[in-house]
Amino acid sequence: MWRKDEMKLGLFLRRVGFHEGAWRDPNVPANGGIDIDHYAHLAKLAEGAAFHFVFLDDSPSVIERDHAHIARVSRNDGFEPITLLSALSSLTQYIGLVGTATTTYHQPYHLARMFASLDHLSQGRAAWNMVTSGSSLEAPNFGESELPDHDMRYARAREFVEVMKGLWDSWGDGAFLRDKKTGIFADTTKLHLLNYRGNYLSVRGPLNIERPLQGYPVLVQAGASDAGIRFAAEFAEVVFTAEPSFEAGKRFYASLKERARAARRQDDQLLVMPGIVPIIGRTKQEASDKLQRLQSNTHIDVQIGLADRMLGFVTDLKSVDLDSMVPTTLPRTNITQSYHKLLLGQAARDKLTWRQLIRLVSDCKGHLMIVGTPDEVVSVMVDAFDGQAADGFNVMPATLPGGLVDFIDLVVPELRKRGKFRSKYSGQTLRENLGLKRPLNQFNHVA
Repeated sequence: MWRKDEMKLGLFLRRVGFHEGAWRDPNVPANGGIDIDHYAHLAKLAEGAAFHFVFLDDSPSVIERDHAHIARVSRNDGFEPITLLSALSSLTQYIGLVGTATTTYHQPYHLARMFASLDHLSQGRAAWNMVTSGSSLEAPNFGESELPDHDMRYARAREFVEVMKGLWDSWGDGAFLRDKKTGIFADTTKLHLLNYRGNYLSVRGPLNIERPLQGYPVLVQAGASDAGIRFAAEFAEVVFTAEPSFEAGKRFYASLKERARAARRQDDQLLVMPGIVPIIGRTKQEASDKLQRLQSNTHIDVQIGLADRMLGFVTDLKSVDLDSMVPTTLPRTNITQSYHKLLLGQAARDKLTWRQLIRLVSDCKGHLMIVGTPDEVVSVMVDAFDGQAADGFNVMPATLPGGLVDFIDLVVPELRKRGKFRSKYSGQTLRENLGLKRPLNQFNHVA
């Protein structure tokens, strides 16, 4: 069904930029990953432009395998997402705050409590990006030698989300009376014990904080394997995906919406927001020059190490002829199956050599990258939105703050001119701004 609404926009807030060579750009702060003023500046820029949310990715480990790679990347010096978003909640008023946290190596009680706290701190702007761990190097940090099986990780994730929702529903709305005159602080008739017993989790409850202002923080999901898509269709309210072409995006969009309908969900309660990497110039040549400078700042060890990781460490690119063609198949991985499939598909479609693929991975990591003028960027976004390949986009500036400033100054005005993006916030909570319903308390609903 064609939509008359405007597209949604998020800001993917990765330290000093999404490109692997961003930290070497003279116009970005080298210590941006641990500089709260840097993050606050970016969040305020996005809020001033009426972005719907900022989005923080995360992995609880160093995920590069060798020192040659570790030495040349900036990703291992950054804040933990919920801590950072809690700080940003006091420095912003309207923009949503999306934090990534894995279901594989967290306990749901701790995580439910933290996200409920963030929702209250921010006056209803919290969102949880629900992921399963995708790096084998995370496992030893939590007493395991290997990641659990891929499908097992998603089976645990299903239980994890059910427990989180049940814990957020521990107290009915209005349960905390705080009546000094009667001496009654809480109405225990609105208290619900979860008593969850599953194959992977056992949680009694209740949670020791009031129900989140939004009912639940907005539920975001970013996996695109078969198991990930099934999970998204059942639970996610925003889906962050990597779709490098309009055709691929349209197929993913239609498939996910169809699965959500089969789960008796409404189309407008699941938003598909693919990542987009805009490298903008006032001329095509200016944009190309920006990309070339970033590429020149990215060492071959970084390119090879990143591609090896995103393919699931099923090959050793240091030992292959980089000018040979990428094979159509590689051994199956237990790690990042969606990226494995995406990158091999893109290499086959575009007939890429290994050298071309690893350069592509370091530039955009399989996301849609547009190198061009503001009009070219807007045209691609509008075509995807109108063509039902996206409900909006997670904008992934190659450098920060410069890439974000370019997008706000050059692209956002044109989107508004075409009637595709708002100029102000429509509500206080993230759910209100995204057009998502506040969920009923499941215990009240049963009663």
